[in-house]
Amino acid sequence: MPKLKPNHISVTDTKDATITAAAMTDPDALPFTDAQWEALKPKLRTGCPKAEVTKERISIRLSRDVVTQFRATGEGWQTRMDLALRQYIAEHPITH
Repeated sequence: MPKLKPNHISVTDTKDATITAAAMTDPDALPFTDAQWEALKPKLRTGCPKAEVTKERISIRLSRDVVTQFRATGEGWQTRMDLALRQYIAEHPITH
């Protein structure tokens, strides 16, 4: 249980029952039934959908001026760096 602030006043069971009873009389504030929650679950999403093709997280050391140049292009600079590297490998195929 989280640590409560020193001036925290806990709600008594009686007060909680009073609040719940008052809320239950408001048709706009009725809680979902179990069936309603079950119907809603497939629609609930947490976070972004997982990409079909994921990228690999690595650690790499690059020249400061290269990183500065890409960062200066704003948000999405890492994606642009990835595209530049893709262009390089397309133009310089590995031949063994």
